[in-house]
Order: sequence, then C-alpha cells, then structure tokens
Amino acid sequence: MPIVTIQVTREGISPMTTFGTSEQKAALIKGASQLVLQRSQQAARLDFRVIEEIELDNWGWGGLPVAELRKKLANSAPGKS
Repeated sequence: MPIVTIQVTREGISPMTTFGTSEQKAALIKGASQLVLQRSQQAARLDFRVIEEIELDNWGWGGLPVAELRKKLANSAPGKS
C-alpha cells in the first residue's frame, strides 16, 4: 500500500506559528489524493497521505543550516551595506 509523504518546514507564515492550520493541511492531503487518483483509481483508495513537519534547525542547503544561510543571503543582498 503506497504512502504519499508531504514534507513542509515548521516555520509558519509569521513568527511563533507553525506551518499551517488544520484546513491548510487538509487541502494538501486533498490535493495529493487528487494527483494519485489521476494516476490510478485503485491506488487512491488504498494509500495514505502523511504530512511531516520539519523544524527549522533540521534542514539546510549548501552546507549551512537554513537560518544561517538566510542571514548570509540577507547580508549579501544588493543595497546592503
């Protein structure tokens, strides 16, 4: 039985919030279900959707934790002195 995993960062859209509301998560699950249904009627009835929230400290890019990377990018932005 297939499992569709959706990974999102647990940053929220403003300070001190999590990724999203129950409604936003439900929309992600519904969208994933619709994509699976387009591929296979059987698979859509048998698979699960899982949303994993990733803490900010638990991901990075280019060898840096993402918070550090963002600071570096902000400091090197055009017009930044």
